[in-house]
Amino acid sequence: MDYTTWKKTYDEIVQDLNLDKRQDEIAAEILESLIRQHQKNYISLGVLSELITDQTVFVFGAAPSLEPSIKQHLTQFQKSVLIAADGATSALLKYDIIPNVIVTDLDGIVFDQIRANEQHSILVVHAHGDNMNIVQQTIPQIKGRYLGTIQTDPSDHIFVKNFGGFTDGDRSVFLADYFQARKIVLVGFDCDDNPGFYSFQQNRDQEKKQKKLAWCKRLLNQFPDKLITHI
Repeated sequence: MDYTTWKKTYDEIVQDLNLDKRQDEIAAEILESLIRQHQKNYISLGVLSELITDQTVFVFGAAPSLEPSIKQHLTQFQKSVLIAADGATSALLKYDIIPNVIVTDLDGIVFDQIRANEQHSILVVHAHGDNMNIVQQTIPQIKGRYLGTIQTDPSDHIFVKNFGGFTDGDRSVFLADYFQARKIVLVGFDCDDNPGFYSFQQNRDQEKKQKKLAWCKRLLNQFPDKLITHI
């Protein structure tokens, strides 16, 4: 999805959630600057294209069903591409599964995500107005491969990208679709349920979280049924 297509939806989200668009833009500038300083392990888009294009991709969300689904379907994850949305990384590590990609705004256990990155997970770190401090702390710690994303216009930047999507879960799907996954299988996704343990949102604004889940559902519903399935 190009930004001109995404902008209309983003503007609706800004209005609905009362976000500060200027703070999102500042976050984009900060992430761009950080990446300039820490380019050693920054990847090209070709790395993700080679990994994802024409592959079956499992995307792991943080609904309460996540851990039971992992246990039930362990054998299905072999020889497929695994994308963890933020906190879902910790659930996968519990079962000795290293995701290929972690899409994160660093709400979850960052230590787990850094550890997985050191074991070859690609970190896709997302910057927005509410997470600038943790982004600034984390980027210098990254020793493995990584990429940076934002939710504003990326056209004035060199390093940061915008593939569409808003929450970690639906941004993972937008990323898989951008790189032309053949099939996307959602694991631990239930936008109508309460946030699960691995969302690490227990002490956050629950009304705002429910609005974010509603947007996640709305955004996922844009994709054709032939592309996305649930387990």
